[in-house]
Amino acid sequence: MTDPAALPSEGFARLVAVMACLRGPDGGCPWDRTQTLESLRAFLIEESHELLDAIDALGGAARLLPADLPQAPAEVPTAAVAQFREELGDVLLQVVFESRIAEEAGWFGAADVARGIADKMIRRHPHVFAGAATGSPQDVVDRWEQQKRSEGKGALDGVPRQMPALLRAQRIAEKAARIGFDWPDRAGVLAKIDEETAELHEAMAAGDPGRIADEFGDVLFAWSNLARHLGVDGEQALRRTLDRFQSRFAHVEKQADAAYGRAHRASLAELDGWWNEAKRLERAGELPDAAPTPTP
Repeated sequence: MTDPAALPSEGFARLVAVMACLRGPDGGCPWDRTQTLESLRAFLIEESHELLDAIDALGGAARLLPADLPQAPAEVPTAAVAQFREELGDVLLQVVFESRIAEEAGWFGAADVARGIADKMIRRHPHVFAGAATGSPQDVVDRWEQQKRSEGKGALDGVPRQMPALLRAQRIAEKAARIGFDWPDRAGVLAKIDEETAELHEAMAAGDPGRIADEFGDVLFAWSNLARHLGVDGEQALRRTLDRFQSRFAHVEKQADAAYGRAHRASLAELDGWWNEAKRLERAGELPDAAPTPTP
């Protein structure tokens, strides 16, 4: 048994020490000792999504710039801030947990991870640490990409295949655009959407399932490019749409159950009428949310 009072008091060092105890052969936790990098994948994804929910709960404060931050505590519910801190801790735990497994394998430890990312930030921010000209935010992004290429990385390196597909599509197109591979304006993107839609119709007419799937993917990718040109976060926009749909559908389901019970199905006309009613309630701010959505 380890006395908690014997552990370091400083935050990050304390967490690293706690994880070492949990993984320790003597007095450690049986569950923690059986975890592997593979088994922790699902937890990392889950905790990351819970953190995103906590950021959404911050509302407008999630978009505050440094100059605005002194006002943030007075504007954000204390519970939302506490939840945000807790979820950050859960994600940090995953980093420390996997770093501990790496240390046990003799690869590196949590301190090496922290040191490595700090060194990379210094290397990729010469305008802060090496006296280079600051320039605009876009200049900084361009230098970042140039630095990555000087390190032997491709323009699309660093976009994980495990990302949600819509988010990955937008990030890939964004990175390709940074080296000039892009349409000059929205009209070009709209024309591409029309082109890909026509090809989808051709595939449907041919009845080829594989080609239909490929062309459908091309249409989705083209639409994600339009979102980028419009300055819209496609992933977040779709999430908000799904939340609205879920909220409206819950109202439809409630009305159908009240009218017929669960044993009978309402007509499409009735369902459509309740759907339009839900939209009116939503506009009036009287429709309960089925899930939290970001503040516009």
